Amino acid sequence: MTGWKNGLLALILACGALLLPGHALAAKIVLPRPGDIGFAGFAQYGALTKAGEIGEDFGSGPGFGFRLRYRMRYERALGLTFERQGFNPREKVTPPPAPQPDTTVQTSTVVLTGLDIFQMFGTRTRTTRMLSVGVGLAQISQKLNDDETLASGVGVGDGFYVSLGGGVEYFFWQSWAVDVNMRYHAVILHETTNHDVQIGIGLVFYASD
Repeated sequence: MTGWKNGLLALILACGALLLPGHALAAKIVLPRPGDIGFAGFAQYGALTKAGEIGEDFGSGPGFGFRLRYRMRYERALGLTFERQGFNPREKVTPPPAPQPDTTVQTSTVVLTGLDIFQMFGTRTRTTRMLSVGVGLAQISQKLNDDETLASGVGVGDGFYVSLGGGVEYFFWQSWAVDVNMRYHAVILHETTNHDVQIGIGLVFYASD
């Protein structure tokens, strides 16, 4: 099992342990209020459809991200998001494998930086549900077998994205919560649209103002 899979498994097991009933009953919960800022880190896994310049040649892969979430009144929030999502080449039916040249693409990486708006539900309970919309910049690059990085050309370059998402925060101790989310990104590159669906799990901590 690769390193990122070990890390993702450990994070899932840790989050699962925190959700055990015995632990939850003993926990002291301090729910966030308007003006509080949440700091979240999460691991994720994403998959592309076959549409678009990126999705035509790349399928799925792991990623990670960080998010700031500012709680507002009326169960709303503003967020800043940074995500780094990798995608592995799609498997294609080919003749028996031959040594791959150094110019063969190893992975495609999409870095997203943007703004999110959240509508939350149940903010006075330990389980907060939310819907989100977002928009931002997308930077797409490819890594070759010789470790060179391509930043321009077909399937790479700078674009933008829009997103839709949903998720749950479950508070297990003071202002700490498990964050489980699913998001859809429409990544626009060179006038083509790539469709990316992600699922993520992580931890969020809220600091009072």
